[in-house]
Amino acid sequence: MVYNLAERLLTALFPSSCRLCASPGQGDLDLCPDCLADLPRLENACQRCARPLAADSDQCICGQCQQNPPPFQRTKAIFHYAPPVDFLVQQLKFHADLSTARLLGSLLASHIAAGSSPMPDLLLPVPLHRSRQAQRGFNQALEIARTTGRRLNIAVSTRHCSRLRPTASQSLLPLTARRTNLHGAFQARTPLGSPHVAIIDDVMTTGETVRELAQALHQAGAIRVDVWVVARAG
Repeated sequence: MVYNLAERLLTALFPSSCRLCASPGQGDLDLCPDCLADLPRLENACQRCARPLAADSDQCICGQCQQNPPPFQRTKAIFHYAPPVDFLVQQLKFHADLSTARLLGSLLASHIAAGSSPMPDLLLPVPLHRSRQAQRGFNQALEIARTTGRRLNIAVSTRHCSRLRPTASQSLLPLTARRTNLHGAFQARTPLGSPHVAIIDDVMTTGETVRELAQALHQAGAIRVDVWVVARAG
């Protein structure tokens, strides 16, 4: 209640402005209605991994997830990782534009709230290794999760999981090297204390990062692990 009141006050004092075209924003959202409508929404995707499916597909689960189910129950992704969503993500990730994290977190919260899936007890942003976080100065997944958690009234924790060692950027590695790059990279606190958690990240590409983290969370006692991301590549 206090947060919502403060947010309305800030919106009245500092009206929102579209991050893409500088037109007036829509309510407290830093996007205008036209730019919001033009974002590349992911309309038909696998419920387990959010891999895009053919527009005429009547499948709910992709063939890969049927053959080799991932350790997470459901993945929610709002957009394809395509222009101009990729621009917004890169502004946050590589240019420290933290106001974009608030926008992406708000969009993610609205997307989740519009669905019917059960809500998790806890949101867990994908952790960075301390050396990477010191270099960047922030964790983009955490910044997105802060807004998503406030909007949905779900706690966000950085204490329940950690990255044990620095890893090479997944986007720079060939497909065959991505799983070995992350093997054993995460540790979850035992006992976890929350049976249903959701992992938060900006972009899901092959899914190896969230797969490895979800396995660690199950080992720590999680019963259900979901994945919430802004965009899905591929």
